[in-house]
Amino acid sequence: MHEGQPSQTAERVAEERAAHQLLDSPRLLDDPISIRLLSPAKREALQSHPERHDRSPMAKPTRAIVVVRTRIAEDELGRSGAKQYVLLGAGLDTFAYRNPHQDVRVFEVDFPATQTLKHERLAAAGIELPPNLTFVPCDFSKDALADALAAAGFDRTQPAIFAWLGVVMYLEMSDVVETLRYIASLPTPSAVVFDYAQPPEIFPWLQRVFYRRVLARLEEQGEPWKSFMLPAPLQAELLTMGFASVEDRGADEINSQYLADRTDGLKARSIGRIAIARR
Repeated sequence: MHEGQPSQTAERVAEERAAHQLLDSPRLLDDPISIRLLSPAKREALQSHPERHDRSPMAKPTRAIVVVRTRIAEDELGRSGAKQYVLLGAGLDTFAYRNPHQDVRVFEVDFPATQTLKHERLAAAGIELPPNLTFVPCDFSKDALADALAAAGFDRTQPAIFAWLGVVMYLEMSDVVETLRYIASLPTPSAVVFDYAQPPEIFPWLQRVFYRRVLARLEEQGEPWKSFMLPAPLQAELLTMGFASVEDRGADEINSQYLADRTDGLKARSIGRIAIARR
């Protein structure tokens, strides 16, 4: 992340959610707002030639993870009954503007420059801010999440669901652990849904070479991945922190539970995993 500049990742993720609306059937996530938050150029390109979006072999696996992790987080909120939903690194996420739970307060936590971009896109699209939404400016590498949320009116005596999607891999491990410990201190039935990257060295040679090329490209773009995790040690650490249960889903589980029997080729691959840690 460059100082004073919005996240490039936020735009890419919004584009994947928008592409899902146009390219995939059945939809796993109904998000008609996502395309309205794209830049005019990206919106025009996607609407005019949606088939071009899938020219890369990584397009569908990336989109699969993006839509599945969002669906899991929103399902977790619905099941939990919690009245606070915190989007850590919210980017151009649209939940607050299509929120079916009017008694749920939404906190969008993000880098200030990215929030500025989002305000501009919302205004350009004519989307009003709902009364149960609060923006929380926060730089995870510098600011204490607990302080930022407290200043925004978050009630830490009440449970909350945290969606931490597409963010963890960009942070130092110490910052990841600090945030998870904070969430583990909240009342039951609080939970966090987050995705993470496994280290390159666990994969076969050819896949490892391709993976490292992707990592090098991300570093060149100024948004390097900094943390990598393995399922078993991560689960053990989460339980030690105070979470009562942990679900961890890799490509096989994601594909069988959410993407089975599809004819559009939307499938996850093995680099990323999605964890749900519950109080």
